[in-house]
Amino acid sequence: MRGRDEDRRLGAADLGAGLGERATLVQFSSAFCAPCRATRRVLGEVAGLVPGVTHVEIDAEAHLGLVRRLDILKTPTVLVLDAEGRVVRRAVGQPRKADVIAALGEAV
Repeated sequence: MRGRDEDRRLGAADLGAGLGERATLVQFSSAFCAPCRATRRVLGEVAGLVPGVTHVEIDAEAHLGLVRRLDILKTPTVLVLDAEGRVVRRAVGQPRKADVIAALGEAV
């Protein structure tokens, strides 16, 4: 994942929401994506468990400019941002809770 993402930063204007104090879980979803619903549940649970972590869900179809800029090709795609909005991890598909918690270790 390093390379194209490591120098990218996202802010509140990009996300339509504020960054988490410690990290932000950004989920790109689409309306008829069943794994997106499960991903929303997992990321919401993790954000509720880990202080300072925020979950932001973005409708990929409604934000095509951002999707193209970040090279999002499938939904769900999850980006883990550090406190400054730098992309530190990227994953495609429905994540496991343990993997999300481990990925947050790189951001906080």
